[in-house]
Amino acid sequence: MGHTPLPGIGVRYDLNTREGRRLSVIAHLDGSRTLSEYRADDPDATAMSLRMTADEAGAVIDAVMPAHHSPNLLATAELGLVAERLELPAMSHWNGRLLGDTRMRTETGVSVVAVLRRTEAIPSPGPDFRLAGGDTLIVIGTHEGVGVAAGILGRR
Repeated sequence: MGHTPLPGIGVRYDLNTREGRRLSVIAHLDGSRTLSEYRADDPDATAMSLRMTADEAGAVIDAVMPAHHSPNLLATAELGLVAERLELPAMSHWNGRLLGDTRMRTETGVSVVAVLRRTEAIPSPGPDFRLAGGDTLIVIGTHEGVGVAAGILGRR
């Protein structure tokens, strides 16, 4: 697979499949992806192009190459659960406050399983964990619960 930097846009990855199809994926700087298939009769014309958000691209990646190969690992999608990364904005109301004060678990049923802060990972933070702007919370819950949790964290 070859790749080409696209200044100001991201990186384009090109792939020729075993069936002779030409595909490209543009990894945009904002995290979104564009997947394109080129026409066999005109290599410069796309037969199909699909723009995906970062979350949609992650779902496609997980469907094509699931991270949970071991039968001993929990397959959350089969249980109606999702695992997501939620960023705490620097201007969030919760910046500098305790995780328990958010009442996120009580209000949404979502569990915070880890917090990523700069180069450090904090597993299983308790209610007395002090949040900081820029933290990334790794959460597990229902799709709806995670959406509500994201709204709670984004409160200003």
